[in-house]
Order: sequence, then structure tokens, then C-alpha cells
Amino acid sequence: MPDHEYRRAIDLSRKIAAEVGTPRFYLERDTEVALSRNWFAAEPLVEETLRIVGERGDCLGHGLIHVRKVAIDAGALILIEEGGAPADERVRRLVLLAQLAGLLHDIRRSEKNHAERGADEAAGILAAFPLRAEELAAVTGAIRNHEAFKPFRTDAGPSERFLAGALYDADKFRWGPDNFTETLWAMIIPLGIPMQTLLPRFLAGLEGVRKVRESFRTATGRDYGPDFIDRGLTIGRRLYEELTADIK
Repeated sequence: MPDHEYRRAIDLSRKIAAEVGTPRFYLERDTEVALSRNWFAAEPLVEETLRIVGERGDCLGHGLIHVRKVAIDAGALILIEEGGAPADERVRRLVLLAQLAGLLHDIRRSEKNHAERGADEAAGILAAFPLRAEELAAVTGAIRNHEAFKPFRTDAGPSERFLAGALYDADKFRWGPDNFTETLWAMIIPLGIPMQTLLPRFLAGLEGVRKVRESFRTATGRDYGPDFIDRGLTIGRRLYEELTADIK
């Protein structure tokens, strides 16, 4: 597909997203998101993880832009679920673990069973980090359990379940507006997929997004997640209508 057709589609998706508006999470929970972002920027272990992930390169839409957002939102979800106790070192440590899980969750994204393989890879990376055994288990368990439409491992302990819920929900927030303004294009442009090939699959893709709507795991995710998905679906439907009109 010619570059100008991609550019037109990307610009159109972002225009529609601006009209649809910002998800409520970023308006109503901006304090927790900002705090998570500040801690993310100041943490040496996060910096080292970013370096490692960056060396692996972008994996079709699941590179540094994606994992940064997941990590920061996962940290914010921990803060919200814990009642916003920034002075509590235990909470700050949980935020760090959520951010590490967010950064590493897609490190084997291009492979079959990427969550399982990613958990194994993360365990190897984090073995050199100053984490306790239970912290390492919680991070890798969260990564192992982050895929949509897969059953949650029932032998997970409370810390792992808590962390896994935050990671899962932050990752699935990306199935909202980001799916149509960033991820889709980062996946198809490197592959050179033409619009005529993409559009017949578009509605089926929207149905997949819709199924995620009821899958959020934390109380906060169940509150805000459907809003992300609904906005994404609105963007997707409008984008599909305009793009199909373009090629008629």
C-alpha cells in the first residue's frame, strides 16, 4: 500500500479518536497515573529494563511505546487498588513490580505461547535484579497470565493474582483507542498489508475487541476498562466506514 494511504488512515484514526475523547481513566485518575509515571522515570531498575527491551526491537506494534504505557498504567492501577498510599514503601514496591511486568510482558511477543515464553525469558532477565524470590514469582506469574481469552492459572498466590490483574487490565486498556491509532498501523505497515486486504477482516477484529470488554480483572479495571473498549469500538467503526468509502 502506498505510504500516502497509510498516512491518510493514521491521520483519520487520530482525528476520530480526538473527537471520541480521552478515556475517563486519564481524567479521573490523573493523580495516580502521574505518580506512576514519575516513579517509572526515576527508577534505575526500570531504566535497565527499558534498555534490555529496547535492544530487542519493536515486535509488530508491541515495542517500547506499548510496554511503557502498559507499565505506567499497571502502576497506577496498583496505586488505586491500594487506596493511593504513595508514602507506603510496600505499595511503591508493588508499583515497581507491576512496571517491570509491564515492560517485559511482550518480550517474546512474536512467538507461539508468547506469555509462557515471555515469563521464562523475564525470569532469566530478572534473576540479576535485586528481587526476592516471591517478587520474581509474582512478576513472572503475571506475565504468564496476561493473555486475553486464556484461563487464569488457579495455583497463583494472592500477590501474583493482584499483580496479574493490574498487568492484564493495563494491557487490555490498549485494546481501546490505542488499538486503532497506534497498534494496528505498527503491525501492518512493516508487513506492507494493503488496505484492500485489511478491510475485509476489520469487522471480525472489532468483534474480538468487544469480547475483551467483560474480561477486566481488578475492580478499577472493571470500572474503567469498558470505557476504553467502547471508545475504541467507536473509533474502529467510524474508521472502517470512512476507509471503505474511500475505496468504493
